[in-house]
Amino acid sequence: MKKTLTIALVAHDNRKADMVDWCFYNSDFLKPHHLVCTGTTGKLIQEAYESKGINAKITRMNSGPLGGDAEIAAMVVRKEIDLAIFLIDDLNAQPHEADIMMLLRQCRVHNVPIACNRYSADLMLTSSLWDEDDYTPAVPTYVKFDREEFETKYGLKR
Repeated sequence: MKKTLTIALVAHDNRKADMVDWCFYNSDFLKPHHLVCTGTTGKLIQEAYESKGINAKITRMNSGPLGGDAEIAAMVVRKEIDLAIFLIDDLNAQPHEADIMMLLRQCRVHNVPIACNRYSADLMLTSSLWDEDDYTPAVPTYVKFDREEFETKYGLKR
């Protein structure tokens, strides 16, 4: 890859082992990029990488429940995150659900790709679009839907 990405890595407690395993699997891709992690997740990735002699630039924010999700969401708003990987524990309630929803929402609103499972994360990492100089993601539009205008534009008039 030609450019350096800033990649956010977040994982709930029951998904942290999965995140570390995913980071090992993708270490060749990840190590030239800047990884921004919530506190505990970043610490585990950093320790695991160091134990295997993998050098990576890792910035650790606060733990998720202490505002780390919100810190990363603010980075998304400031256009400082290129990709987010958020392995969510969907089987257990999270005490900071509002922060989680805020991070997911900010990624959607600001058009930052976000993967919530390993498969989608792998697909996003391997996309050829990262190196396409002439590719610019379409800016999301929020306009009132007009069925007649839509049908006319796409030749769907009955």
